[in-house]
Amino acid sequence: MSDASPPTPPKLPEKQGAWERRIETALWNSRFLVMLAVIPSLLGSLMLFIVGTMDILKVVADVFRYYLFGSAQNIHDSLVPDIIIAVDIYLIAIVLLIFGLGVYRLFVSRIDQAEASNLRHPFNVASLDQLKDKIARVVILAVIIEFFRAVVDIRFATPLEAIYLALSVLALAAALYLMSLGHKGE
Repeated sequence: MSDASPPTPPKLPEKQGAWERRIETALWNSRFLVMLAVIPSLLGSLMLFIVGTMDILKVVADVFRYYLFGSAQNIHDSLVPDIIIAVDIYLIAIVLLIFGLGVYRLFVSRIDQAEASNLRHPFNVASLDQLKDKIARVVILAVIIEFFRAVVDIRFATPLEAIYLALSVLALAAALYLMSLGHKGE
């Protein structure tokens, strides 16, 4: 037996006083304040997608100049780091996109097209914890990409430095494995 009584149903509008109805309407509409986070997040995402794309196009142009026109600029030292930076920019753009659309869905309205296409779509979040989890996964990928970019430029002076690198790669692999165990059902 439980002492908890069932929740009382909300009052019908005709049972509310005029002031109570106005206050509750204002409180309910205050959820639109999240649009102050949603719109800049989407704009930031768009800008980062443009920057990442321009960086990739610059890499493509540099490769064509080097191989087709014999450019004096050696692309071998900058090619991989430039692509890694662009991928990192794309991942941050995805974080902003997931954040903006996830917050919109949680506080303003469901996104019907996303729900109709796939219930497991990254934009279909059911709680702030789920949104935080999705963002955290992409951020972890961005950190790994940043680590990879730093590793590309490393020149080893001692064998101990190579061992440190191997241990850090092993730690990253273990972290990814443990993270995947937590999301096996998805």
